[in-house]
Amino acid sequence: MSMFLDQVTIDVKAGKGGDGMVAFRREKYVPDGGPAGGDGGKGGSVVLVVDEGLRTLMDFRFNRHFRAQSGENGMSKGMHGRGSEDTFVKVPPGTTVRDAETGALLGDLINNGDTLVVAKGGRGGRGNTRFASPRNPAPELAENGEPGQERKIELELKVLADVGLVGFPSVGKSTLLSIISSARPKIGAYHFTTLVPNLGMVTTSDQRSFVVADLPGLIEGASQGVGLGTQFLRHIERTRVILHVIDMSGMEGRDPYEDYLAINKELGEHNLRLLERPQIIVANKMDMPDSEENLAKFKAELAKEKTDEFADDLPIFPISAVTRKGIEPLLNATADLLETTPAFPLYEDEEVEEAVHYGFTSDEPEFVVDREPDATWVLSGAKLEKLFQMTNFDHEETVMRFARQLRAMGVDEALRARGAKDGDIVRIGNFEFEFVE
Repeated sequence: MSMFLDQVTIDVKAGKGGDGMVAFRREKYVPDGGPAGGDGGKGGSVVLVVDEGLRTLMDFRFNRHFRAQSGENGMSKGMHGRGSEDTFVKVPPGTTVRDAETGALLGDLINNGDTLVVAKGGRGGRGNTRFASPRNPAPELAENGEPGQERKIELELKVLADVGLVGFPSVGKSTLLSIISSARPKIGAYHFTTLVPNLGMVTTSDQRSFVVADLPGLIEGASQGVGLGTQFLRHIERTRVILHVIDMSGMEGRDPYEDYLAINKELGEHNLRLLERPQIIVANKMDMPDSEENLAKFKAELAKEKTDEFADDLPIFPISAVTRKGIEPLLNATADLLETTPAFPLYEDEEVEEAVHYGFTSDEPEFVVDREPDATWVLSGAKLEKLFQMTNFDHEETVMRFARQLRAMGVDEALRARGAKDGDIVRIGNFEFEFVE
């Protein structure tokens, strides 16, 4: 099923945990004050949250990087660092979230207020207070904070139009659409007709956004029985406000009022209950010589037909798409009207899937051993690198602890199995040490 997708890739980075502290008490009458280093605070996470006021992913066009603050480092006197607040990023309802590298589905955010943690903050490193034991009452041992998760994620929103543009082909709908909208979402190819619906995301000067679809094919396709796929009809049914664009210049010997009636008749024949939608008449091409006169005539005709089913005081906005005159008031009026027009109950509304949240399972090995051409052994792997980043190499004891952790993970055995000899160089990141049997 083809769909309009509004799609954006963003970078998220959670805060790293604060580093633990190595410190000792220096008290007047206590000979060797015990350990007094506090723990680091936890780093903030990046969390997506659904805000039902948003209709598009427009906001992400300008800001694609979201990072949470790191936790505070531990301090002396056993004081712990403060944890950081999470960073909340608002997304519209119906947003699907994927990991951009792996394509794994991270979750579907459907209902207002739903949240999804997309990058988890690192935990704080433990200070030396935590490592004291009867055997080692004054450890010079502390951890660095855990790095925050960092990843690229892809947000995808299936877009349904709020506003439909109707009017004859030559009235300037596409010019109008190109002027008022900035985003060009990806559009699936419609196999049933050559007409690709034009879709644009519009943001008003006061930052309200909505989606406008040019509804071609109502006139050109439908009356000749070209099947417009249900997908496209659904877009039309979804629109809550109709912008009826009329060429007021009367250039090609056409009568604007006749055009207006013809299109409304067409809308009525579609039986999509489109005439129930509030309409705004957009009097376009007002920069042309005869337009003012034609507009006056049009208004008079409209008033005369007051009894007619269409003509309830219809708002008329004179504009010129070419000179951009009158565009802003039109957009603001459209946004106002959208706010007061409820969604129309369709014959069968799409079924909304329940929100699904997916856990992550990582099948990565804890570490990988490689051999460089110069015979250096290189260790890598997510778990190993995390331990490395959490090791504070300023303190001998902490380094010894790191060596014990590697041994416990089986790194020594793996190196030996691959033929590492006493005195070989082993590298992790930019840190080198000797392999000791």
